[in-house]
Amino acid sequence: MTWTERLGAVGVWRGVNDVGDELAREIEDLGFRALWLGSSPPADLTAVERLLDVTESLVMITGVVNIWKADAAELADSYHRIVGKHPGRLLLGIGSGHREATAERARPIAAMSAYLDVLDERGVPVEDRLLSAMGPRMLQLAGERSAGTHPYLTVPEQSREQREALGEGKLVAPEQTVVLDDDVDAARAAARAFLRHYLRLENYTNTMRKAGFTDADIADGGSDELVDRIVVHGDVSYLEAAVQAHLDAGADHVCVQVQPRPDAPRALRALAAAM
Repeated sequence: MTWTERLGAVGVWRGVNDVGDELAREIEDLGFRALWLGSSPPADLTAVERLLDVTESLVMITGVVNIWKADAAELADSYHRIVGKHPGRLLLGIGSGHREATAERARPIAAMSAYLDVLDERGVPVEDRLLSAMGPRMLQLAGERSAGTHPYLTVPEQSREQREALGEGKLVAPEQTVVLDDDVDAARAAARAFLRHYLRLENYTNTMRKAGFTDADIADGGSDELVDRIVVHGDVSYLEAAVQAHLDAGADHVCVQVQPRPDAPRALRALAAAM
């Protein structure tokens, strides 16, 4: 089974604390096969387990567990507890966090390698974990010691680069933020409100520079070009085309994050009908 066959071409990204039982069931009923749970789920994975308990086949993926905040041994134990109940329905997305938010963050490649050593020792399969790989060295580690990569706030050209770096068979699953609104001014306002936090974080701004954006694009809340390319907005056909652009560039699966968050059910119903 390919990754696209297992997860579908399109999934849903949502903060772990922003998904209730009803929304999880609706996402599954709409035909999505994968739900990505972001905002640094803790190592006990209790929220993930609860959502698995109230759905039937939806695959849950952490997007991502922060290695500085989640003990690797506890995460491994949680993984085994959950897959014992729900085999084949859990993937562990793992990341090294942000320097600005984690004072202890240092030598992220070495720290990630050590974290994966613990998962190896505790029997977490390589094929059930993936890394949020923002730079070439972390991407190499993702290819060597995980199922693939889950990049965040990237553009289709970067999905192509990730596919070329990892080769076939590895999972490339970018996140794509969208605003379902064809009022350009209102949509850009929502997009800028969402991006404000990320434009202060070095790892994301470095990734944006690698995509060709300049310091001027990143400054003052983001240029229109940066906002429009990273947080795609418009009618449902435009959002569908943006997702397809990642798939055409080599992604196996695209997880869609809807902004503003209260609009998620309406936007996801529209996307499900279109795709």
